[in-house]
Amino acid sequence: MNGVMQSVANWWDGVWGPISGTPVGWTLFTTGQILLVTVGILLSLAFLLLADRKIWAGVQMRKGPNVVGPFGLLQSFADFLKFVTKEIVIPAGSDKVVFLLAPLLTFILAFIGWAVVPFAPGWVIADLNVGILYLFAISSLGVYGIIMGGWASNSKYPFLGGLRSAAQMVSYEVSIGFVIVTVILLAGSMNLSDIVNNQAGGLAHWHAFAPKTLVIMFPMMVIFFVSALAETNRPPFDLPEAESELVAGYQVEYSSTPYLLFMIGEYANIVLMCAMLTILFFGGWHPPLDVAPLTWLHPFVWFALKVVFWFFMFAMVKAIVPRYRYDQLMRLGWKVFLPTSLVAVALVAAIQVYGRVS
Repeated sequence: MNGVMQSVANWWDGVWGPISGTPVGWTLFTTGQILLVTVGILLSLAFLLLADRKIWAGVQMRKGPNVVGPFGLLQSFADFLKFVTKEIVIPAGSDKVVFLLAPLLTFILAFIGWAVVPFAPGWVIADLNVGILYLFAISSLGVYGIIMGGWASNSKYPFLGGLRSAAQMVSYEVSIGFVIVTVILLAGSMNLSDIVNNQAGGLAHWHAFAPKTLVIMFPMMVIFFVSALAETNRPPFDLPEAESELVAGYQVEYSSTPYLLFMIGEYANIVLMCAMLTILFFGGWHPPLDVAPLTWLHPFVWFALKVVFWFFMFAMVKAIVPRYRYDQLMRLGWKVFLPTSLVAVALVAAIQVYGRVS
């Protein structure tokens, strides 16, 4: 067996070696990384979407999807085929170009953000020094897909959903920004890999649980989590698509593949927020205790487990928390989260400065 593996390694060196340092080699390698991450995320979304439905069903004492494949594991793939084979219906009075461009933009922006996410040491497509700013910028652009979809539909409910989404996402991005500043102050870097490495050494070094800043950073983690719910239009903040008021909000006129692109983009953003919570507050790929056998697991496994934990939290909130009114949503963002996160920035800055002096 070792001889076969060595032969494969020698063959690979012979094929890859001559072009590895050339522009062509770099392009092929980067393209391969992008495809691997994209396909991996799409496959994980299929099962996370099933998990979302199963968790919701479990809370309501139902079984959930259990027919397609063993234990319903192939349900998401069946739904995918159903959406792809349906007819694309475009409203007669809509702006057809913008109508079709909106879900595509949402889908693309949802995946572009993953370029700077480190899954394990060295496992990142673009290890940018300002990776956290890049992510913040990309997440800010996500609102345009929803606004474009709501406006181009030329219908009242989608338009109201688009307006709600614009106000909601802008409101909660402000508090998310200040929470991120507290993490940057602690880590001293905007590079996501550096932020993760700053939390090495076990639970007591994670930003959410470090004894020195526990009273500040644990509430910041909660604020980031709740703001992430609002940023991704998840219950109890799913006002842009509130079925009891707007039928389906900005998605009302969409069907088939365009609707599917909206859904994939939404869930890709949710998982991205779970990854951000893992990186910023939960130690990234580091185990909770730096001892065997916990250190035997590959760092990627720890990263994936933490992302799944946060997705479970997203699913539980959807299942058990009733929807907020719009005035409650705005009040929480502007009158509670914004001043709290501002005070936290000042306190963390003071701790960092005076802690070093002492």
